[in-house]
Amino acid sequence: MGKRYFCDYCDRSFQDNLHNRKKHLNGVQHQRCKKVWYDMFRDAFTVLLEEKTKKPCRKFLQTGQCDFGSNCRFSHMTEQDIERLTAQVEEERRAKEQQEEKGSKISDSQIKAWLERRAKRKRSARSNRNLPVEAPVFQFPPGWPSVHDLPPSLHPPPPSGGTVPPNLQWG
Repeated sequence: MGKRYFCDYCDRSFQDNLHNRKKHLNGVQHQRCKKVWYDMFRDAFTVLLEEKTKKPCRKFLQTGQCDFGSNCRFSHMTEQDIERLTAQVEEERRAKEQQEEKGSKISDSQIKAWLERRAKRKRSARSNRNLPVEAPVFQFPPGWPSVHDLPPSLHPPPPSGGTVPPNLQWG
């Protein structure tokens, strides 16, 4: 059996050859799944701009369902949804402005204090270079299986350094 290609957008796999992959990537189902995936990461401002330019979907307003779903040319948002989205965009804008104001209010005394602390750290680092360096303790994130159950690529680095064993096979 040959290699198989798995599409993360569509949760499908098929035989990996140029013809099948090209046919799948240009297919309607793949294009829709890919659009749905990227739509999940759009910010509220972009969604609001798109929804304001659309007219309301009559079918969705009458029945509460639309055959076209997220591919509909018309808006499925009610006036209350658009108001909530507008409020969310305004809140995000205000938070961003406040963050920018905080960043611009750094005083000269704060900068000087930071530079002094930095210089002190550098001086102490130079004097401590001759001291032996302790190796950091490596811990896996909670919920991960034991080290022996993991593939070689996820094993922690050896304390002596990052040498690769000669009999290691990647598969």
